[in-house]
Amino acid sequence: MTTTTDLVSYEDALASYDPVMGLEVHVELGTKTKMFCGCSTALGQDANTQTCPVCLGLPGALPVVNATGVESAVKIGLALNCEIAEWCRFARKNYFYPDMPKNFQTSQYDEPIAFDGYLDVQLEDGEVFRVEIERAHMEEDTGKSTHVGGATGRIHGASHSLLDYNRAGIPLIEIVTKPIVGAGERAPEVARAYVRELRELIRALGVSEARMEMGQMRCDVNLSLMPKGAEKFGTRSETKNVNSLRSVERAARFEIQRHAAVLSSGGTIVQETRHFHEDTGSTTSGRVKEEAEDYRYFPEPDLVPVAPAREWVEELRAGLPELPLVRRNRLREEWGISATDMQAILNAGALDLIVATIDAGADAASARKWWMGELARAANESQKALDELAITPAQVARVTELVAKGDLNDKLARQVIEGVLAGEGTPDEVVEKRGLKVVSDEGALTAAVDEAIAGNPAVADKIRGGKVAAAGALVGAVMKATRGQADAARVKELILQKLGVEG
Repeated sequence: MTTTTDLVSYEDALASYDPVMGLEVHVELGTKTKMFCGCSTALGQDANTQTCPVCLGLPGALPVVNATGVESAVKIGLALNCEIAEWCRFARKNYFYPDMPKNFQTSQYDEPIAFDGYLDVQLEDGEVFRVEIERAHMEEDTGKSTHVGGATGRIHGASHSLLDYNRAGIPLIEIVTKPIVGAGERAPEVARAYVRELRELIRALGVSEARMEMGQMRCDVNLSLMPKGAEKFGTRSETKNVNSLRSVERAARFEIQRHAAVLSSGGTIVQETRHFHEDTGSTTSGRVKEEAEDYRYFPEPDLVPVAPAREWVEELRAGLPELPLVRRNRLREEWGISATDMQAILNAGALDLIVATIDAGADAASARKWWMGELARAANESQKALDELAITPAQVARVTELVAKGDLNDKLARQVIEGVLAGEGTPDEVVEKRGLKVVSDEGALTAAVDEAIAGNPAVADKIRGGKVAAAGALVGAVMKATRGQADAARVKELILQKLGVEG
């Protein structure tokens, strides 16, 4: 039998098979309390201090639906172009695992609150691919298991497990796509683009921070292969809880190669869950995948049905913000940049920072320049995200203002940003402490120019002879003498004036 490490090349896999994907994304809502009780959802609290009889499933405890959770679900459904159910119910999804204190999960099964939608996603070359949405439904999260004593952090090999039920009952929205077909070799790229677009949409709605590294958004990647020309889907695998955009793409790509290797060698794909390993980009077997009937779904008897009023739904629809793809296309047109440039901004996580910098008074070109240049370099060197840097959009806007006024040149501005990042204060405080203002005193500049000309007679003669480009050497001498604090353009003007040459 082919093992998980036996792969065929990606090109050979796509030559023989067509990939079919299904993506299930869980989004942790940013509500203050849990989905069915009043326990706090604040992060970082001591284990098992945010629990009550309801979220622990104690006898006689009755749940109540979180109204903000329902509102968030409707907003997500509307933004995904879904139909919103006029009437829907919760169900009990029964399974036995230590991190589920009630031994069932309150979820939705055959009656989701939102269904039959789509999300258009833009690939890196500008192509738009439509991903159809099967459903978006409400449910609750499980607790957290910590397996102690093993080498991998998983239950196998652990000596014991610890359970924290603070997370049990946190509101979740699960968004399930219809089978994604027709993506071909770009299937992994489509998967990544879809999750990225969904994350931006969730953030735009304000219903969750959707930070994948914190578990606020996670993706299950379902994948199967069909032989070329076939119409029946193959057996799928489900790679669980993938928590980064890059990993979503890598997991899909690896599974395409693994499935192709198994099928090409005459083997059979097992319908199972799999674990993704960040360090190797590979997946390993988890457990045989349950079917819906294994969960013994039945309607939740302790919760009334949810019936969103049509007037309320339309009010929410009217209040939706500009959706991310529409916003990006508008900004790209306003800024006059290419699709490639916009993609680079997205990849850097700089879009919202640039917009906030513009809102604080900077022009678009300057805002892009500093975030995508000096600040992107600083983030890379410190291995931080751009929004983790110790500088605000308003401070960047102030730097651009000082440059526009002539108080700073680019070299000095870089030093100011360096000072702000180092915690030396605001841009103005850094300028004051480091003495970084441009030398604008004509007397001081003229003296520095005279000194440069006197110290470089051969260069001065070349300039007098018509070789204006040689003025760069004298400009450099003046800049060195003024510690880079002169206005280079003004220095060149003074040099040419002194030497009687037209610029």
